[in-house]
Amino acid sequence: MAAKSDGAAVSLRNEIPPECPSGSDPRPPRHRAAEQRYSVPDCCWTLCALLVFFSDGASDLWLAADYYLRRSYWCFALTLVFVVIPSVVVQVLSFRWFAYDFTETVESGTAAAAVVGGASVAGESDFSTTDSGGERGAGRSAEAGVLPGPGTGGGVRGCCRAFIWLFQAIIHIFQLAQVWRYVHALYLGVQSRWHRDPERRHYYWRMMFENADISMLRLLESFLKSAPQLVLQLSIMNQATQVLPLQALSASASLISLAWMVASYQKALRDSRDDKLPMTYKAVIVQILWHLFSIGARALAFALFASVFQLYFAIFIVAHWCIMTFWIIQGETDFCMSKWEEIIYNMMVGIVYVFCWFSVREGRTRCRMLIYSLTVFIENVALTTAWFLYRDPRTSDFYAVILVCAVASSYALGTFFMFVYYCLLHPDGPISGWGYMVEKEPHVETLASPAASLPPDVVSSPPRTLQRTKGSEREQGSGVDGDVFQVRALRGARAPAPNLTPRTEGPVIRIDLPRKKYPAWDAHFIDRRLRKTILVLEGAAPVTPRIQYRCLGAPKEVMEYETTV
Repeated sequence: MAAKSDGAAVSLRNEIPPECPSGSDPRPPRHRAAEQRYSVPDCCWTLCALLVFFSDGASDLWLAADYYLRRSYWCFALTLVFVVIPSVVVQVLSFRWFAYDFTETVESGTAAAAVVGGASVAGESDFSTTDSGGERGAGRSAEAGVLPGPGTGGGVRGCCRAFIWLFQAIIHIFQLAQVWRYVHALYLGVQSRWHRDPERRHYYWRMMFENADISMLRLLESFLKSAPQLVLQLSIMNQATQVLPLQALSASASLISLAWMVASYQKALRDSRDDKLPMTYKAVIVQILWHLFSIGARALAFALFASVFQLYFAIFIVAHWCIMTFWIIQGETDFCMSKWEEIIYNMMVGIVYVFCWFSVREGRTRCRMLIYSLTVFIENVALTTAWFLYRDPRTSDFYAVILVCAVASSYALGTFFMFVYYCLLHPDGPISGWGYMVEKEPHVETLASPAASLPPDVVSSPPRTLQRTKGSEREQGSGVDGDVFQVRALRGARAPAPNLTPRTEGPVIRIDLPRKKYPAWDAHFIDRRLRKTILVLEGAAPVTPRIQYRCLGAPKEVMEYETTV
């Protein structure tokens, strides 16, 4: 749900808001390419994601059917529970998003945004940001070129809408929401590649929004379904002292799904953020290997311990989850639009922290990652040692030593690929030593591009051309100093190009909210009312609009916000 204001309106003017103070950030701003298009690797990535999804779900269902035929009813029930319940949760959340996106009227008046008209737009128009101002905003929407709601097209359009509701209901009942969203994202990406502006940017906007949705849904499903499924199958294999081919297939598919979705989520998040450079596919593959081996070692240690100490394992998991959730809440994350949604989100991230590291806070992550890695290492050693000392007497020493070595080597490989990612393939540049990154010299064309001259907190459409968040804004917003790693420029590096005159043509969508700090999603990706308004205004604009968030360094001369559920 979106944050709402106390009733002040935001004016629409053809001007650029004043630039935020630069603060104490000594680094020259980095910019990504002025224009990025949907590419063939992007299409292949989506197809591979579909393959991972099908292999994970199909292998689990096949294994459950095999357990039933073998009369292993407990194994059948547990395997099926970890498939059905997470899938139902994800389908309900997905259908809720669809129902909100497909409402009968475009509630542009309730979104906390306004448009600065192009050169051809004269005068001012206001959009109210309160629910009570919806009528007023709707009355003004025609002045800004906003089309009326889709429910005014007569009987034919009503029949089409009824068919879409029925189609989506069938899709979600058959647990295929993820498949539909993947296919839809693929369709939107291909359309953005085939069309020219302004259709291309509209399809690209929608494709980015769909990628954000599917990334969040699949990450939630992976740690609700694939993670417990992986531990369950490893425990069954260890207790039976034999490995069935379907068990190995199901466990492998679950592990790949977990590693894939963590890396895919990070890539989708970076692609959506204009203040962060995108991840290359080489970096994504290395990150998949990093999480593949680290989660594999963690799950194997869990399975070994659970095969001997079932009750103590449950107590350990609950205690670890509570500690991690409290640690995350104490860090004051800023992912959601309301307090209660933020708490629920932190509880879900606590489940992720049971298995792997997941960055949820802007600032120095070196100490937090070190603390988490040492904690996981100590826990893995303790769990594996306890199993080795109290294992079943029928388990041979040779078999036990092989499993212990598997845990140790898998964790070591995960740590190795983590260092490869941060030292060689991190989007912000390689690490020079433990605490520094080497600053890559900006490309001349990037500095000279019109997108590189945008003022802070301005997002182009498609969302690609915003300057990096200022240091003072990060300090005010999150209470931490510095970025993920300290950054220093190369010796002898040339001074950055002088500030260019900001681009002033074209519409600007002004959102009177402070921009969320990375690694959070921008508000226009998680607030569906902002999404809806942006898509309508973007479709009516003759040129690419930009998004302007409220600068934290500017005087608080607007309104006070209250957060509601």
